[in-house]
Amino acid sequence: MQRINLPSVPPPTWLPCLAQVIAVSFGSKVKLLRKEKAWSQDELAEHAQIDGRQISRYENDRVVPSVEVIIKVAQAFDVSIDFLLLEKAPRRALHAPQSKLVQRIAEMGALSVDDEKSLLHMLEAIEAKNKLKALAAKVG
Repeated sequence: MQRINLPSVPPPTWLPCLAQVIAVSFGSKVKLLRKEKAWSQDELAEHAQIDGRQISRYENDRVVPSVEVIIKVAQAFDVSIDFLLLEKAPRRALHAPQSKLVQRIAEMGALSVDDEKSLLHMLEAIEAKNKLKALAAKVG
């Protein structure tokens, strides 16, 4: 069998180190989310099925969690992984709703103020129509 020598390729310079990304906000976000749920560190460990002795270390950014732990924490709190890892990532659920309407709106991206008002007005009109139908069904 012939051996092929491939050139050594350094990692891309744009790829940040996981420890640097996580150190920015992971610990403080975990602590915030835990307090919102009124969970103790032991309760979080139970919900996330991780070692309870490590929670304090994660929250104080003394230890960088493994990818497996990050996923378990995201699942326990039902928040996206990017929210846990990135300082300015918006908070959103781990699993996006499967509704076609929600998916379509998400794909549209940012709407202008006028477009957003128009869309909300249309949704309110549909909601009013459905309420009227329900009332009419009760009467008739």
